[in-house]
Amino acid sequence: MSTDPDTIAFYQTRAPHYVLKFGQSHSYQLDPFLDRLPAGGRVLELGCGGGQDAARIAARGFAVDATDGTPAMVVKANERWNVGARVMAFDELDAEAAYDGVWAHASLLHCPRAALPEVLARINRALRPGGWHFASYKLGTAEGRDALGRFYNFPDAQWLAAQYDALTGWEIVETRHYKSGGFDNVERDWIDLIVRKR
Repeated sequence: MSTDPDTIAFYQTRAPHYVLKFGQSHSYQLDPFLDRLPAGGRVLELGCGGGQDAARIAARGFAVDATDGTPAMVVKANERWNVGARVMAFDELDAEAAYDGVWAHASLLHCPRAALPEVLARINRALRPGGWHFASYKLGTAEGRDALGRFYNFPDAQWLAAQYDALTGWEIVETRHYKSGGFDNVERDWIDLIVRKR
């Protein structure tokens, strides 16, 4: 299973509060990622949350396919931004060579480690040759839950890189380490990965 039921239940219940805190402006990493893509390309968003990133993707002239595993988040994204978001879990992605970019900001970090290789393989298949993928993760040493009960894979950077490197034809082009807070107001170490399909 690529999604933790308790984590989905948390976001289902807390969607209005989450969107108020994080749904006001798009992620600062988004525009530099979109600059790598062909104009008018097709972008899949995994974990669209309140829809602010999907709205920015559309405003930049891309065709956006916004998805989230939490029905309440999909409702919020469509209410506010009318982005045509739909409910989809990570392991339900079955597209092939359909997207120029796959944007996964602060979403794949909820995928159990055992399920992550298959999810990454699905993302790889969904990308067109030369396509780009962005993902951000909270770093750690073992899977676990935060004080709010949300599940995280908490990988270290080496383990995470190995999961991507195991897929033929994928290249990690850029990594960035930084500290940032979250909905639980706890500052943690994060990593951003930008990956390209050859």
